[in-house]
This record gives sequence, C-alpha cells and structure tokens, in this order.
Amino acid sequence: MPRPAPDAAKAAHTKRLRQQAGRWLKGAREAAGLTQAELAERVGLRYYTFVSQVESGLGRLPIETQGAWAVALGQDPKEFARTLLRYYEPELYRLLFDEPGQAAAQQA
Repeated sequence: MPRPAPDAAKAAHTKRLRQQAGRWLKGAREAAGLTQAELAERVGLRYYTFVSQVESGLGRLPIETQGAWAVALGQDPKEFARTLLRYYEPELYRLLFDEPGQAAAQQA
C-alpha cells in the first residue's frame, strides 16, 4: 500500500488533532454544565454554530478568544491556552514545553 504524500499526511494529522481538541473542548463545556448556545452567549458569539464547528474539529479557536472561552468554561486561561497549543501547534508546544532530551527520546 503506498504511503500518503507528506502534505497529505500532515493534513490528516492536523485534522486528527483538531478533532481531538474539539472533543476536549466539548468535554470541558459539558463539565461546566453548558449547552453550545449558553457557551456561545458567554463568549459573545452571535451563533452557537461556531461552538459546534470547533467541537467537531472543523474550526479552531482564535488566540484572541481563548481567554474568554477559558473563563466561560471555568478553566485557568494559561492552562487552557497551553492545552489548545498542544493540539493546534504541536511542534511549537514541543519546543516551548517539552523537557530537554524528551524530544530526542521520541525521535529514537
């Protein structure tokens, strides 16, 4: 079976990570006891469909809105942003937060 082209593999990986981020966000919303419509209202969205798109992995939270989402979900904004960074920008997350030597161990 042929291997996917590097760009196709990267796109598939990005899609999987966005879906994982969406599941994490949905879990946080449900743990906060909010509906999609209630969360949308709390973060100042006109339509709850954006919440649905993010939770399904079709969209991602813009950086400038992550603080409002964290507060609405009862989460620490710093940890909330850090978690999303792990999903949305895994290489940057690795560079910023992984222990020295951990990356080398993962590559071995």
